[in-house]
Amino acid sequence: MSTTDQSGKSSTLLSQMGPFEHLFKQHYAFVCNIVFKYVGDQSKVEDIAQEIFTELWLKRDQILIHTSVQAYLRRMAVTRTLNYLRDTKKHNWDELDQVTESVPDHSSQQPEVLQKIEGEELKKILDEAISKLPEKCRIIFLMSRYDELTYSEISGELNISVKTVENQIGKALKYLRTALTLSRGKG
Repeated sequence: MSTTDQSGKSSTLLSQMGPFEHLFKQHYAFVCNIVFKYVGDQSKVEDIAQEIFTELWLKRDQILIHTSVQAYLRRMAVTRTLNYLRDTKKHNWDELDQVTESVPDHSSQQPEVLQKIEGEELKKILDEAISKLPEKCRIIFLMSRYDELTYSEISGELNISVKTVENQIGKALKYLRTALTLSRGKG
């Protein structure tokens, strides 16, 4: 059963989208992959994913899906994971504005660096480099690049300034450039 709001967008109750078991089997791995990008600990990933699906089950008659189930689950997984990180790590987001390490800027180097590294090798190097970013920087970078959130959305989600988001993205990109440059020296 679909409903239409005042703006003309239709919504569907989660309980009307088919058997819950099918939803779980179809999307559990997807949710785990999103959570893993942020947490990296498989047992915590499974705990968070189970909490998400438990909440879906309990609120299935109240949850309205406005876009797609996958989009809803992506947002829910990111939000729940950020809440977990906030609650367990007690980040001091204000410290992000301070420069804690100097990373050389290799942005002026020639594009041959990328031409020598092929697809899978490049992905492996980037994934490894991203995993080595400081945690707060990595979270912000992943929200920007993988979850495709704007700086303003990230700022609102993490309750930090847009300038802090810009600084952390810049820091992450410099670090990734350095990692790519260093990988060229090994190859």
